[in-house]
Amino acid sequence: MTNNDVLRRIRYTFDFNDTKMIALFAAADAEVSREQISNWMKKEEDPDYQNCGDQQLATFLNGLINDLRGKKEGEQPKAEKKLTNNIILRKLTIALNLKAEDVLETLELADLRISKHELSAFFRKADHKHYRNCKDQILRNFLQGLQLQQRPADTEVELRNDIAVETEEKPAFQWKKQ
Repeated sequence: MTNNDVLRRIRYTFDFNDTKMIALFAAADAEVSREQISNWMKKEEDPDYQNCGDQQLATFLNGLINDLRGKKEGEQPKAEKKLTNNIILRKLTIALNLKAEDVLETLELADLRISKHELSAFFRKADHKHYRNCKDQILRNFLQGLQLQQRPADTEVELRNDIAVETEEKPAFQWKKQ
């Protein structure tokens, strides 16, 4: 998954507007413009599309943590220069104050079942012998599970090209999960 995909999905899941997105970056002591946010939200085919870098997404996630959990005393954590799916998953679980059981429940909402041991391997240090890389599929399903938890049940949502899009009328057919 690209950083832009992650940013788009988080924005949609929690229904953040541009002002809230700017405030979340500000919560991590970063300044971004409405235009930058707009360009990060665009599709890759759009000429105004801009890639959201690792450091920018890490800053956003730090701001989300600060906003939802409160700023910790003292020096603020620095945004990572290189992000992995493991770090993104860890930052989201911290921001949302989720325990292992909560993460597993969220993954089950997206029809993905993994064991507690498999999950704990994603949160270990990279040099630990039981460390495992969090694949895109795990992160994608976690974000989809969050969306199913957070979005109102009465909103009809269709996943198109791995991006959630609201629709006003029910489609002629619905995709079934396999």
